[in-house]
Amino acid sequence: MQRFQLKHWLKTSLWVIPVLFILGGISLSLITTAVDPEGTVIPQQVSGDPTAAIQILHLISFAMLTLTGLVLSLLVLVVQLAMGSFSPRIVRQILQDRPSQAAIGLFAGTFTHSMLSMRVVRTTPEGGTVPGLAVLIAIILVIGCIVTLVWYLNHIGQSLRVAALVDWLAKDTMATLRNVYPDSGDGPEVAKDVIVATQGGILFDVDHDELIQLATDADCRIDLLWAIGDFVPTNAALIRIMDGTAGLSRAKVSRAVVLGQERTMNQDVAYGIRMLVDIAAGALASGPFDDPTTAVQAIDRLHDILRQIVRRPLHSGEFTDPEGTPRLTVPVLQWHGFVRLAFDEIRIAGTESPQVTRRLNAALTELLTVAPSDRRAPLEHQRGGRLPEAGLARGGQLRGDLRAGQGAYQSVRSFNLGAGLEVPKDSQTPARSRNLDDAARIGRTRTRYLLDLRCFEVLLLQLH
Repeated sequence: MQRFQLKHWLKTSLWVIPVLFILGGISLSLITTAVDPEGTVIPQQVSGDPTAAIQILHLISFAMLTLTGLVLSLLVLVVQLAMGSFSPRIVRQILQDRPSQAAIGLFAGTFTHSMLSMRVVRTTPEGGTVPGLAVLIAIILVIGCIVTLVWYLNHIGQSLRVAALVDWLAKDTMATLRNVYPDSGDGPEVAKDVIVATQGGILFDVDHDELIQLATDADCRIDLLWAIGDFVPTNAALIRIMDGTAGLSRAKVSRAVVLGQERTMNQDVAYGIRMLVDIAAGALASGPFDDPTTAVQAIDRLHDILRQIVRRPLHSGEFTDPEGTPRLTVPVLQWHGFVRLAFDEIRIAGTESPQVTRRLNAALTELLTVAPSDRRAPLEHQRGGRLPEAGLARGGQLRGDLRAGQGAYQSVRSFNLGAGLEVPKDSQTPARSRNLDDAARIGRTRTRYLLDLRCFEVLLLQLH
């Protein structure tokens, strides 16, 4: 038990690695000054005369002390942001970050080496002596510190991403899981025509040309089972090979499909729309009058993006070789999916905001003027009879939306995806409320129910 406590204490302490670097700096200074105390190994043409050497070591010491303080300040800032934005319990993980400890230790060790090396520099009327090897090592360490600083700034910026923190915690949890439960059990049998994901992650890039070429060479068809932007669990079926697997390199097929920590916009148009919707919904999270202007600005951009999509031919997800033979199928988002992604959540979150409802009406009306006949239905669904008028009590309209949502909810329950989630029955509120306060309260309550139901409706659409 004492051994475990010592190991755990050393693992969770921030100062252990920096102290080791400081001890290393002391040892390095003592060794280099002992090997070359008078500059016989490294001449003064390289290290400089005593005055220059003193100035170099003094500047290095001052700079390293400043950099050490900077890194500590950044680490404290990261801890504060993580506590405020994510969870106070994530602080331990950040303090155990080895790159941060190593950066602090390198700067502190370089400072220690430079300070101790200055004591050996001698200035005499004849010129004095310089520990050339110690000065040269100090210069090399400074160059390493500059490279480390640039790398560390990138590291600390990347570490603040939600995806990085989530991935970090997930990896630690999986490591603990393998340690506590080493037996992974009997996994499902994998069919010969299926390629599984060796590690979990977001599907963010697919080399379509490479997959088509591989399928053509092997005279088969490759079916990608996940869409761009989907999370693929570890050991989940990723690709299915149709019409024979002979001659197809599974390693090359796997390399053509890239999984990562988070979604990117390399091939994922929906992710850009998703982020704009998050901005709009976040601006309305505290209330309809909290920051509607930000929500309207996001709607402006969503309107512009959908206007560019509305008349473009969207890919069916089936790719063929030059001879017209289907070689690759990929799940893709169609027009109605883009419309629902852009407007569903904002309509619900902005139900009580006059600015948002007016802007949504204007965007949908303008899109209907340019949409082809086969793409008008999703826009009319968003606008016709569903979007509330600004500033009015919306009990009746919300009741209609609630009934539609309950239908989708019952469909989802048939898939056993709604287990344990119950929707309160309609409270039979009179159509005419006694005052606007009661109407607004009813509207807000029903809006919260509608938000959950719409999420189930979107999920049902994806399942189909």
